[in-house]
Amino acid sequence: MDTFRTLSKALLCTTAIGIAMPLAAQEIGDIDLDAVELGNSKRDVHTETATSVTTINQEEINDRQAGTIAELIDSVPGVSLINGSTPQGSGINIRGFGANTTYGTDQKVLVLVDGATAGSEELYRIGTQLYTDPALYKHVSVIRGAAGAFEYGSGAIGGAVILETKDASDFTGGEPGVKLRQTLEFGTNGNQFTSSSILAWQPTEDFEVLGNYVYRSQNNQRDGDGNSIDYSEFALPSWLLKAKKTFGQDGDHSFELSYSDTQSEYNGVPYDEFTLAPGFFGFVDRDVHTRTAIAEYNFNPADNDLINLTATLSYADQEIFNTQVPQAGSALLNADHRYETTKLTVKNTSLFDTGAASHDLRAGIEVIRKDRVSASAAPGGTDERFAVFLVDEITIGDGLTLTPALRYETQKISNNDDYAGNNAFMGALSAHYKFDNGFAIFGSVVANSSLAIIDDQFDLILNPRGNPDFIHQIENAKSVELGVSYDRTSVFADGDDLRVKATAYRTELSDVTSYSGISDIETTGLELEASYSLESGFYVDFNGNIQEGDATASATGLSSEWGLLPANEARVTLGKRFGEEVDLSWEVVSRGSRNASGLVTDDVVLHNLRATFKPQNGVLEGTEIRVGVENLLDESYQTQFSVREAPGRNIKFTLAKTF
Repeated sequence: MDTFRTLSKALLCTTAIGIAMPLAAQEIGDIDLDAVELGNSKRDVHTETATSVTTINQEEINDRQAGTIAELIDSVPGVSLINGSTPQGSGINIRGFGANTTYGTDQKVLVLVDGATAGSEELYRIGTQLYTDPALYKHVSVIRGAAGAFEYGSGAIGGAVILETKDASDFTGGEPGVKLRQTLEFGTNGNQFTSSSILAWQPTEDFEVLGNYVYRSQNNQRDGDGNSIDYSEFALPSWLLKAKKTFGQDGDHSFELSYSDTQSEYNGVPYDEFTLAPGFFGFVDRDVHTRTAIAEYNFNPADNDLINLTATLSYADQEIFNTQVPQAGSALLNADHRYETTKLTVKNTSLFDTGAASHDLRAGIEVIRKDRVSASAAPGGTDERFAVFLVDEITIGDGLTLTPALRYETQKISNNDDYAGNNAFMGALSAHYKFDNGFAIFGSVVANSSLAIIDDQFDLILNPRGNPDFIHQIENAKSVELGVSYDRTSVFADGDDLRVKATAYRTELSDVTSYSGISDIETTGLELEASYSLESGFYVDFNGNIQEGDATASATGLSSEWGLLPANEARVTLGKRFGEEVDLSWEVVSRGSRNASGLVTDDVVLHNLRATFKPQNGVLEGTEIRVGVENLLDESYQTQFSVREAPGRNIKFTLAKTF
């Protein structure tokens, strides 16, 4: 009964709102409001594809006023967080895979920043290592499940988070000139402060440069009962430099360089980032430095649809320095970590027809080298990989789309004289058929593999899981998704827009090495997404996820509930836009209880309010004013995977101006 309680509440709420909105539109019909284009919802529902994907655009990034990447994407169905309100110890879990309360990741969720792999090491009691700032980005895509992730990497059993940084042309509009954007943000819970300064310069139509500096800080926050959440303070300066040159006949060629840098210092904090309590680990001074450099070349001739070639060379480097305080010589607390990932991706997109079928073919190769120094509970070494991938989106007639995807990957892991080689062939097939009446049916079957990682090496002292065979063992996953969607205008009222998508999924993971004492995992779930908007500006968004799963113990063969299952959740947003100037919304989040792996969480209903004011003329033109209230009722609660209380009420104020 608990499984469906959360979702049913929100479904009833959504139904009532959907019935009431056309009536409300009739009641306000005499009021002279600026016309608003169709699709006024905050977030689009991707009914045109079989892939379970959610896109968070720049408008929603600004609107959510998130302090971390984890906070930004926690509104996506199937996504759960570990301690998402702070960069230290935060983690991302998708459909029961990803971060947990021991390691920041299980390698089942990919995170990419402009194509560079980020935040992916299994460091003991240290979070996802995704130290970066939401203000650097203009676009985030969250792929749930492995069907849509083959061109980004292997082992994405949970899914992938793909982030794209801002460009100068986003502010200059592609025209020569200089634009300056300054954003200031304040939060009452923890005296939060953020400053984002952006300089966009486009001296010519074919050359652009962007500089972005962000400083974000907060003191200790308080939970809903008014108690201090100790050691939740942080300071996070980040900056980004990016330049792009377009050249050649008709601008067929482009070359882009970018460099981002984030640093953080935490003095006298618990080593264990998840609990932020000293426990028996003690305290450390921890300095983190994250750097990412990317060079990208694109050749896209206007007269040849067979060629759209992109070559991306990326280098990601992260250093984590730990010093125990007071000094006692602990190997764990004085460990220094550094890992560097160099990746070359060459991909071509071809558009062509074969008879009645139209193809959007993406094919490419990847060469990846990861170097990591040895540290306590984190063996060092080198992981070298080579991959070939192919994704062909085939459109047949007016309604059918078939998308086969293939990936072959080889690896070599070495540490001193030890060596291991593995390879895997992975594939998926997705199908989507759209009827003339707005309905569509879709599904996918996926066979994916997660190759061994540096942590699976031979030294049992450095390998916390203590099984030397893991270096040769490949985790294999099979997934099936089935769904239905509806996309139509003028359903209940003239000019309204309704989009609904329901996806049922099942994942089986075998030959498990990522979790101690477990051989197999099975999860099933249902995700619902919906949006409805009226020409008058009223809109309602909904998403929800319910999930169950079991894990099989390797020693006994007995099954029990999978401990990383996210709590069932439903989220409803009711809003109203007044032309281009005003957007008001009320978000209700209903999260169910869950008792998994000894972590017990209760039902909770949260209310969030948001208001945006963007004057379109006069002295305030180009100014954006935002006010948000998170956890309006100051609820005291703890999310499923977090091991400390969530923040209480937080009032946020943002002032932004583009000059």
